[in-house]
Amino acid sequence: MEKGLLYKIYKVHPEVTTDSRHCPEGSLFFALKGDSFDGNRFAAKALEAGAAAAVVDDPSVIPAGDDRYLLVDDVLTALQQLAAHHRQQFKGPVLQITGTNGKTTTKELIAKVLGTQFNVLYTQGNLNNHIGVPLTLLRLRPGTHDIAVIETGANHPGEIAFLTKIVQPDYGLITNVGRAHLEGFGSFEGVKNTKGELYDYLSRKRKAHLFINTCDKDLMEMMEQRDIDGQSDKCIGYTHTKNSSQTTAIVHGHVTDCTPFVHVQWQNHAGTVCEDVATHLIGDYNLDNIMAAICVGTHFGIPSHDISKALAEYQPSLGRSEYRETATNELIIDAYNANYTSMLVALENFRHITHPQKMVILGDMKELGTASEEAHMRVISEVIGSDVRTAWFVGSAFKDAVSKMPHPEHVQWETYPDVEAVKEVLATNPPHGSLILIKGSNSTRLHQLPDLL
Repeated sequence: MEKGLLYKIYKVHPEVTTDSRHCPEGSLFFALKGDSFDGNRFAAKALEAGAAAAVVDDPSVIPAGDDRYLLVDDVLTALQQLAAHHRQQFKGPVLQITGTNGKTTTKELIAKVLGTQFNVLYTQGNLNNHIGVPLTLLRLRPGTHDIAVIETGANHPGEIAFLTKIVQPDYGLITNVGRAHLEGFGSFEGVKNTKGELYDYLSRKRKAHLFINTCDKDLMEMMEQRDIDGQSDKCIGYTHTKNSSQTTAIVHGHVTDCTPFVHVQWQNHAGTVCEDVATHLIGDYNLDNIMAAICVGTHFGIPSHDISKALAEYQPSLGRSEYRETATNELIIDAYNANYTSMLVALENFRHITHPQKMVILGDMKELGTASEEAHMRVISEVIGSDVRTAWFVGSAFKDAVSKMPHPEHVQWETYPDVEAVKEVLATNPPHGSLILIKGSNSTRLHQLPDLL
């Protein structure tokens, strides 16, 4: 099917689905393939459920004379090309966000701030990959939405460049670069090069801008490597200090309290506005995410009071920097995901919180490749050097690392093969009166634990 014809059909049926179990009346079903499924086999079911048409790439599933089946060479490619073409019809600003840590929280904060004045389309959850990004863009409604905030993730080289071609951003923001997905990227330099693909695009596009944390040496270096002038209009900076030697920052701020929630005081570059924000976020590492949202809001003309109010009202979810009190414990839930960098900053923040009975439940950090053993041993060393009294390590990588470490007398620690083993212990001997940090890669499923604590 020719791309232009598919777009005409999409304009009539703009609700897109890839799940045959969820096909709203009049929707457009894309029969994607996976490692263990073939969406072509569910096209008929999607049509029966209410879809107006099904985009397929296997002609054998098309009944003779049924024009509800739209045959393309490759369904995923068709979805991505359709999204890119649709994005081109939108004349409002599009902001693309990537980074190793904090991109989802930053996206949520920015959407909350911009939402005080604009109708914002933004990525739901973490639908930030080669499927989630086009699906998000196809929810964009020119004439309804004013601005779009699109999160993009990556675990191998070239992925950000590919997604950027679909998003075609007017603005870009890299939260940070850290040691994650090293198995796919090969090295930390591989991470920087891949995340920097967003800067590559922005440097080539006239009238494109980047928001940048001028305190982050890696990001500043990545910008300079691409011959982007930090003093030009292309760069919009935010910083922790009042002055930056390389880029004019339009806002600066600092943490005033972090016990346990982050309180931030911030000002614009002229120092004429000073705002205090009491957030519901845990961890001073969230300062960068907060300042990014302030910077974006300030650039787009959101009044300072409205920015601060939006940040104060934001409630974290999905196990990201979430504080919860239960009947028996206090929990810091950061269990959505974990990598070496985010694990260390979470433990550093935990160290700064005063509590007589601290406990950590830490799950394996995935996709670290040959750096895995050293990274897990370093995390254990951080726990040993802190005031944590009880440590539970979950997963085979932590178990192997613990076996190579001396057992300190001041830390009571246990290893568990998986979350199910932890749940068995909690059913009979749960902790009481503790402040518990829960953090691990998503695949360790530690997000199942808070309701049991």
